[in-house]
Amino acid sequence: MTAMSSAYKRFTRLSGAEFRARLPEALSLYVAAMNYPAGTAEQRAPMWLTHALREGWRCVAALDADDALLGLAYGYRGGAGQWWREQVRRGLATAGGDEAVEHWLSDYFELTEIHVRPERQSRGIGEDLLRRLVADVPQRHVLLSTPEGPSKAWRLYRRLGFADVLRDYRFAGDPRPFAILGRSLPLD
Repeated sequence: MTAMSSAYKRFTRLSGAEFRARLPEALSLYVAAMNYPAGTAEQRAPMWLTHALREGWRCVAALDADDALLGLAYGYRGGAGQWWREQVRRGLATAGGDEAVEHWLSDYFELTEIHVRPERQSRGIGEDLLRRLVADVPQRHVLLSTPEGPSKAWRLYRRLGFADVLRDYRFAGDPRPFAILGRSLPLD
């Protein structure tokens, strides 16, 4: 681990092996942050492990003094054939045409997951995680999806200059409306 310090916590990049070792803790954090039922973790584990094998994958963790996860963010280079990218491509093609698809999906980093323990939210951890995660990625854009509706995450993304790419989008198999947000890199 390469540690990066802060007054109340420390940040570190996790290797694939470190991520796999912390997967149960990371999924527990995810379930708590998203207020999902406990069984959600078992469903997500194989997907998260597969994500960690993708080109350009990187992960940043926020740890407390006892080395417990306070927050986690990961993502990777988006590419053709990936489920999320193909879902977004279809939505963009319908809403904005080929120009929108080319602009956003030709060279992007997918911010796949970013979560902070509920009791530690609104303390700057999420912003620090996001900034550290995308600090030196070579892609032109960063994209993410988030459920529609007011939330702390929305305030963070807007504060950091994320713009609407696609709104009220429904991914296959999920009835909730999502927003696809994006911005150019590097972050200012």
